[in-house]
Amino acid sequence: MTDTTQTKLNIDRRDILRGSMATAVTAVAAAMPTDFAVARGAAPIARTTAGQVRGAYDKGVVTFKGIRYGADTTPRRFMPPQRPKPWSGVQDALAYGASCPQSHSEERMSEDCLFLNVWTPALRDGGRRPVMFYIHGGAYSSGSGSANIYDGVNLCKRGDVVVVTINHRLNAFGYLSLGMFGKPEFADSGNAGQLDLVLALQWVRDNIAEFGGDPNTVMVFGQSGGGAKIATMMAMPAAKGLFHRATTMSGQQITASGPLHAQQRTEVYLAALGISRTDLDAIKNIPTEKLVSALKATDPIIGSGGVYFGPVLDERSLTRHPFYPDAPSQSAGIPMMVGNTHDETRAFITEQWAYDLTWDQLPDRIAANMRVDILPNLVIEKYKTWFPGISPSDLFFAATTAARSWRAAVIEDELRAQAGTPAYAYQVNWPSPLGNGHRRAQHMIDIPLSFDNTDKAGAITGNGEEARAMAAIMSETFIAFAKTGNPDHKDFPVWKPYTLTNRETMVFNLPPRLENDPRGEERRLFEKVPFIQQGT
Repeated sequence: MTDTTQTKLNIDRRDILRGSMATAVTAVAAAMPTDFAVARGAAPIARTTAGQVRGAYDKGVVTFKGIRYGADTTPRRFMPPQRPKPWSGVQDALAYGASCPQSHSEERMSEDCLFLNVWTPALRDGGRRPVMFYIHGGAYSSGSGSANIYDGVNLCKRGDVVVVTINHRLNAFGYLSLGMFGKPEFADSGNAGQLDLVLALQWVRDNIAEFGGDPNTVMVFGQSGGGAKIATMMAMPAAKGLFHRATTMSGQQITASGPLHAQQRTEVYLAALGISRTDLDAIKNIPTEKLVSALKATDPIIGSGGVYFGPVLDERSLTRHPFYPDAPSQSAGIPMMVGNTHDETRAFITEQWAYDLTWDQLPDRIAANMRVDILPNLVIEKYKTWFPGISPSDLFFAATTAARSWRAAVIEDELRAQAGTPAYAYQVNWPSPLGNGHRRAQHMIDIPLSFDNTDKAGAITGNGEEARAMAAIMSETFIAFAKTGNPDHKDFPVWKPYTLTNRETMVFNLPPRLENDPRGEERRLFEKVPFIQQGT
């Protein structure tokens, strides 16, 4: 690289930093609500189809936390969700609702967990704002929409949008497949968690106008497991028409769990509970804590870890695999953005050995973590050719990311392109300055960037000048996509949809740029190996 080129890049970067910060200040000022109740200090009250709720103000944004969108699931374990019973008076929506019971969480947990949260600039003003409906990650087993990093204030103020996050049933509570054991009331249990998402989107359809939103402009976006849930909903007839743009962030779902694999997992789980398949009624009365503890049973298909639970091809809620053998036709008209990060597996594999690897240790370590059946030595030699001087540790993370974390995203991009409804593909390359340089552009780095939440505790981006500039760019991109179905916006490269000819991919860095087929050599190496979605 010439000195002149480097100087230009440095100038471009400074311009981006200054421009992004100026855009942020302007957007915040423009989006401030004019509701006189802010000045009076009166609590905002909204009317939903089930009753009235009382919210609060947070930095000028109207916030409602813990709005009930579904009835308590405790009396109806493993059954489809029901709408809440109407209430009289005004219920407080001032604190997040409980999250679904799970193995590790510091949040309050309960089977009564069907709650959502709303951030909006104003109520009942006819604003018809785009709705950004976020689905949390944690695979299908953990997490909630109540994490600090999902706070919607900054995104709401920046884009004049309505932000919604939700809790729903997870792990066995949401995906235990009991449908093949002859109990009609459990016929939908393998996808109960997905049906919760459908119910929450129906709540948005029926109520969001009260909160200043447009029920006909709903973008679902989600990271990791949240993205996988979205990909699954794109093939669920019950979800048709409930959302109008879709963004998956390091989370794809090519195949669902087959019914026979799901049955094997259910049998292992029932055995851990001490329940016979002929006495399924017993599961209705087992303490919640015991249901959580049984999740530690070894998965019979993967052969390690706790039992995997996820969407099931049950021929009821889900009658086809999400993206197999093609992109789902019911979602052909929905603009889609599919993203991943450059260094995904640096978030999953954090043990010190991964940074101290020797060349002798690398073949065994890489074989155990790629999740595909390919000669490790072939992979190592290819990477050493492509990246002269690469260290064993860097090679390990690059190969495991390409083999197990990018494959499904590429497949979804390809299938959408083949169907003539291409997706917008992106890759985050901007590296986190935290973690002694180990984190880089790891899995989850796009959460604080897309929410414009680098200022939140726990943001893996930090809150430095570059982090804020990157967040300004990425959050504006998500807002533009929510509003129009096209991610292009001012001061941003023209983003062309993904084609099989050029494989156009937006690389988020400072500055962002559109590249054709980034990591092409790696893609071609691993596409020779059949892809099997982990857990299915």
